[in-house]
Amino acid sequence: MSLRLNNLVVTHGGKVLVEADQLDFERGQPVTIVGESGSGKSLLAHAIMGTLPPNLTARGTLTVDGRSYDVGDQSNRRGLWGRTMSLLPQEPVLALDPTMRAGEQVAEGALTFSTDKRGARRAADTLLSALGLGKASRAFPHTLSGGMAQRVAFAAATIGGAPVLIADEPSKGLDQRARTELAELLRSHLDGGGVLLTITHDLDLARGLGGKVLVMKDAHVVEHGPAGRVLAQPEHPYTRRLLAAEPSHWRHPWMRNPLDVAERTGAVLVSGEGLSKSFGSEQLFSDLSLEVRAGERIALSGPSGSGKTTLGNVLLRLLPPDTGTVQHADVLKRGRLQKLYQDPALAFPPRVQLKDALGDVVRRHGLDLSRIEELMGSLRLAPELLHRRPGQISGGELQRIAIIRSMLLEPALVFADEPTSRLDLITQEETMRCLMEQVDRLDCTLVLVTHDDGLAAAVTDRSVTLGAASSLPVPVPEVQFAGG
Repeated sequence: MSLRLNNLVVTHGGKVLVEADQLDFERGQPVTIVGESGSGKSLLAHAIMGTLPPNLTARGTLTVDGRSYDVGDQSNRRGLWGRTMSLLPQEPVLALDPTMRAGEQVAEGALTFSTDKRGARRAADTLLSALGLGKASRAFPHTLSGGMAQRVAFAAATIGGAPVLIADEPSKGLDQRARTELAELLRSHLDGGGVLLTITHDLDLARGLGGKVLVMKDAHVVEHGPAGRVLAQPEHPYTRRLLAAEPSHWRHPWMRNPLDVAERTGAVLVSGEGLSKSFGSEQLFSDLSLEVRAGERIALSGPSGSGKTTLGNVLLRLLPPDTGTVQHADVLKRGRLQKLYQDPALAFPPRVQLKDALGDVVRRHGLDLSRIEELMGSLRLAPELLHRRPGQISGGELQRIAIIRSMLLEPALVFADEPTSRLDLITQEETMRCLMEQVDRLDCTLVLVTHDDGLAAAVTDRSVTLGAASSLPVPVPEVQFAGG
């Protein structure tokens, strides 16, 4: 099995979104495309699959085992879906049908589902068991952790035996253990002679997969070569900038060395004693006591599903604990406790212009309207963005607008819930720099929920770890591709 993409050009209204002269994908060799959001990575993948949005125009040729397809014809590859090519989508929890149990969704991907539903369901149960999800077959997607949902999506994408697997940003929102398991799953696809194309902003995943790496910027491939060379000794300035954006390489004035930070003696802002919380039969934490003091920077870390966000919401008194008490200092009243959400789009009314969403805060609290303009400048945002709706700007821009909204009230404590987990490395650094400059200026307390140990080390002084689990070997299913 081999793929070759020739003279691909994807455009919208005359603007070139992707341009690639020739790309080759060989069996058994992983190819990973890295780059910032908007560089054209995902559009390239959808051009191969034939799933581009209808408002985009594509031209070029895709050759699959000697047979050529015009990529401008979106329908000519539908017969390949599931049998020859499959897509592991972004955000598996959102891609999975919330009304269907996991096993049934996986079974639908089997080539025999229409003729032998029982056999397809047995095959799905076997595959899920091989992935360590034997008990999840009857579960609905919303009850699964991020890593579990990713494995269900992997099973659904591969049960048909398609030799070509395209994984689009597969590690978004996953903790380190889940990312390691994901890399093992993707490598297992190669063991049977499959073709693997991975789109990601996760450089650790790219290193783990090895093979060949392509670096995209502004719709073009600016550098390519073996992963070991490109990610260790890059030649292009943009690749060097991308590597420098990893948190372990950050050097910013607001950063504090935990070894040099004296024990904080500031006033206690939040005090939780004897806290416990469970959902159904799952105990997230029990008899936990924690103090958050003025000026501290604390990380809540741990694997997916360990209760980080839940503990944060309990400490913010947005969610009651099963047992225990939470006390807040008076200084946190009148909006001086703020929360940044993992997905900022869910925190803004979708049909309201951003200037009106921020204006509501200004009017409600009697603030100076010029403060918005001041913060827009300090966070390097164009004023015209405020005349758009949330869905009309990028995720990084919207997260900075969320930072502005929280900083209007000069908070004493900011709770940031995975605020950059869906951003590329360069946008993550820019967003965290904007947030931390404001935190530093106000000497504000920060509680950061993150699964990224590198980000926690760069930003915070101490970490509270939940649900620490030993690393277990990943069961890798035997791969049988369609057609033998």
